[in-house]
Formats: sequence, structure tokens, C-alpha cells
Amino acid sequence: MQTIDLNCDMGEGAGHDADIMPYISSANIACGFHAGDEDTMKRTVELALQYSVAVGAHPGFADKENFGRTEKYLPLAEVYDLVSQQIYSLQKIAHGMGATMHHVKPHGALYNMAAKDSALADVIAKAVKDADGNLVLYGLYNSFLIYAASSAGLRCAAEVFADRRYDRDGNLVSRKLEGALIENEADAIKQVLRMVLNNEVNTVEGLVIKVHPQTICLHGDGVHAPAFAKKIHAALLENGIVIKRR
Repeated sequence: MQTIDLNCDMGEGAGHDADIMPYISSANIACGFHAGDEDTMKRTVELALQYSVAVGAHPGFADKENFGRTEKYLPLAEVYDLVSQQIYSLQKIAHGMGATMHHVKPHGALYNMAAKDSALADVIAKAVKDADGNLVLYGLYNSFLIYAASSAGLRCAAEVFADRRYDRDGNLVSRKLEGALIENEADAIKQVLRMVLNNEVNTVEGLVIKVHPQTICLHGDGVHAPAFAKKIHAALLENGIVIKRR
């Protein structure tokens, strides 16, 4: 039986978390730095509990103005502190509501920078391990985040994206470039099924690269997110793939 985790970035103020939650297995919840606040975190955890969805922290740079998508070059000690603070913030809320934290997935620029920077990835993994060694660290497939998780003795989830394009090195194409986002439902479904069933994905350069996904990300802030979630969920089930947390 083939399984895959379907995760989504939630609690970011997009307004349709309740429409997406029934179709996913893991929720990455904004912890107040790039988006969200304490009340939003509580409401999102409550939704996750309602639908038996895994609760995860989604720590990003303190940059609400740019939604955490602007690169910041901080001392590693500061990165450790900001990741730790966000994990503990959601942990406290989750535990108070009877939920168990399952994973951590860095957000936006922090995620993309750590995918290519081993020192940054290592300090994120340390923050996760120090908070709770049972947490799963989500990171881009074949990136430094995955290697850092393994080195730290953490479980990891190699991630691919339903709604983003890839370059020849397996990195996500910058949102600043035209065509970086997949906004057509059929194209998103096609990419997901190809990655899960055939372990490959097309790049913007016209190449085919290998991927071995354990979790698929769907961005919850997109206008197409609810429809994408519903249709990707259905397509996976139709192809005999069980949607299950990592």
C-alpha cells in the first residue's frame, strides 16, 4: 500500500482553512512571526483536532510585511531563538488543547535558504531537536534540511510541492519569476501524480529530475487552494494512494 502525507500551510489569514482541512493529513500552522497570532493558532489547532490532522509549527522570519518571503541574513544564534520561540509558542497552545505536536516545517525564505545552506539547516534542526526529539522536520527533498534532520537524529519528511515549479537543481523557482506558481488544477494534479507514482518532475529548463516524496505541500494562501486540496485528495485516492501523516 502506497502512502503519502498531504500538508498545507495554515493559520496565515487566507480565510479558507476550514475548507482545506478535511482534505489534508498535516497542517503547518503559522506561529505569529510571518503571519497569525495566538487566537489564530488556537482556532487552527481546533480545526486540526476536528479532522484528525497532524499539528505542526510553521516558523518563519519576523516579517509580516513581506509574509516571511524576504531573505534575512541573521546570526545563527538568532535563527535558533526565533525558531525555538515559535515552536514553543505553538507547543504551549497545542498541549493546552489536548493536541500533540507532530512536526516542524520552516516557512518561506527561511525554508528556501536552509535548503541550500547547511549551517542554517543544522541550527534549525538543533532547535527542533531541543524542543522535542520526537518531532518530524519537513524539508525540501534532497536538501540540506533533510540531511540536517538525519544528522540530528530526527525523523524527517522529504517534501515536494503541488503548486510550484522546479529548477534543474531541484530547488523551487523563485516567486519573482514568471511561471513559478502552478495555478491550473489539471497541471497541479498531473505534477503530483507524476512525483508520487513515477518519482520524477519536469523542470523549467525542460529536464526531468528524480524525486522521492514523503509529503506533498499545498500552499494554503493561494486563491485556488481549496479546489486544489479537494481535487488532489481525490486524485491520490483514485490512484490507490492512501493519504496519511508521515
